[in-house]
Amino acid sequence: MEWIILFIAGLFEISWAVGLKFSHGFTIILPTVLTIICMIASFYFLALALKSLPLGTAYAIWTGIGTIGTVIFGIILFKEPVTALRLFCITLIICGITGLKLITK
Repeated sequence: MEWIILFIAGLFEISWAVGLKFSHGFTIILPTVLTIICMIASFYFLALALKSLPLGTAYAIWTGIGTIGTVIFGIILFKEPVTALRLFCITLIICGITGLKLITK
């Protein structure tokens, strides 16, 4: 269950990171409010997951999920470049997340 909670925390991290872009520096009210709600939810679910997961593992996976998600949304929503090196780096992050998950009970 803690892994599902951590995954949810990661999804909220993606949401608030993308929300930051849409809020234009917290100058547009609706994206700003949604971003803050997602930030609170992300930290809340991370805190719940940390009750039973090791800090280093949970934090690395949480930020990895956020990193991968924001890169994907950056490509889709904001037409950021897709390069072989960028995809390779995302693959390395996925390998790191998978490795940490496999070695953590």
